Amino acid sequence: MGAEPSERIDARWWMVAVVIILIILLAVFSPDPYYRVIKFVSDGIGVTLGVTVVSFLLTLIVGMIGGLGRLAKNPLIYGFFTLYVEIIRGIPLLVQLIWWYFAFPVIIQGIGRSLNLDFLVTYQANPLAMAILGLVFCYGAYMSEIYRAGIQSIARGQMEAARSLGMTYPQAMRHIILPQAIRVILPPIGNEFIALLKDSSLVSVVAVVDLTRRGREFMSQTFMPIPTWIMIALIYLVMTLMSSVIVGWVEKKTRIER
Repeated sequence: MGAEPSERIDARWWMVAVVIILIILLAVFSPDPYYRVIKFVSDGIGVTLGVTVVSFLLTLIVGMIGGLGRLAKNPLIYGFFTLYVEIIRGIPLLVQLIWWYFAFPVIIQGIGRSLNLDFLVTYQANPLAMAILGLVFCYGAYMSEIYRAGIQSIARGQMEAARSLGMTYPQAMRHIILPQAIRVILPPIGNEFIALLKDSSLVSVVAVVDLTRRGREFMSQTFMPIPTWIMIALIYLVMTLMSSVIVGWVEKKTRIER
């Protein structure tokens, strides 16, 4: 008898192993330049992972607030979050990152001059903070729609039953609706994490020393674009494949048996 599907090794682990072996072979048999690339960009890998994880955690919070706002009966709250979602989703992420890094500080400095506040007049943007802020604002809009769809997928009778038991709307949402909705939206949330990991490469344009920027620096010093970007691509591939495996494992553990 063959192993049950749940007991089989995820095929993506084999892909991860193949890519890692390929990286090792390149580094061992062609240390110059492939091992040099790995050594040079190693600190950028940590920055990329840090930016991705922090941005994703904040995006989950912003997305939940936005999703609840999109379902609010108050027209002002609904209108505000609807406007946020539609505007942010209509502007490319790269443009948003550039705006936060270059335009936002100018606005802060202008406010400082208007209010005669020296600490605002001399405000300088922190590249890492602005990059995370830009990613969170952008992905928060998409996550808001994921939360909204997940909440709306839960039968209305669930809320009505909770209210009939004496729960307030926030209590029913917290204890009854959201736990079920989160299980429903885990697959798209996992996909958003993987997309965020890849899109984090765009923060290199706002002076964040991530994996992509370190690759550009190495290429500018050595004039070897092919080995540089082959290795960068393989490193990103390992990270995205491992993220995909972890997301799949979480989905399996939280799946509701029907």
